[in-house]
Amino acid sequence: MSANQRRLGLALAILLAVASLVTPTTGAQNALDFKLKTTDGGEITSEMVRGDVVVLAFGSALLGPLSKQQVQGVQELADEFGARNVRVYWVTTDSDKAQSKTYASDDQLRAFARKNGLKTAVLRDPEGALLKQTGADQIPAVVILDRRGAVSVPVVGGQNPDPKHSLVEDLSPRLNKMLTAH
Repeated sequence: MSANQRRLGLALAILLAVASLVTPTTGAQNALDFKLKTTDGGEITSEMVRGDVVVLAFGSALLGPLSKQQVQGVQELADEFGARNVRVYWVTTDSDKAQSKTYASDDQLRAFARKNGLKTAVLRDPEGALLKQTGADQIPAVVILDRRGAVSVPVVGGQNPDPKHSLVEDLSPRLNKMLTAH
């Protein structure tokens, strides 16, 4: 395995964690209600995606190499499952307030996405309200919503040091099962 393949494997594995690290919220079976702005000036709402399986990959452009690895894994997941009506989004928790230490402008986030090959929509959750609703308590985190819009537990949070698995490999069984369920 080449160094690049190992790095990519590690990048994709970043979104994985031991399920026990994140506890689902009590209302995890209830559909989430959200409205998030995109960095292009639009918005994505829970109503717009209801009926599809949705992957929300929470992260921050400020995490440097960790963020780069995360968005590359997210794009691979979108490439693999996009044609099967799985909506994949990268959701940044970077602040939208210029005076904040964690501020990133929409222009900066779009440039970050372009530089790292991310073609999926970048959504903003600057106060982390949606992240908290999902039961995740850290970033990076991956949250899968079923067709009803409810959080599929366990939420995947933190970093898994095992570079042998890609995000696509690790989430495919779960996503395939959700796509074939009626």
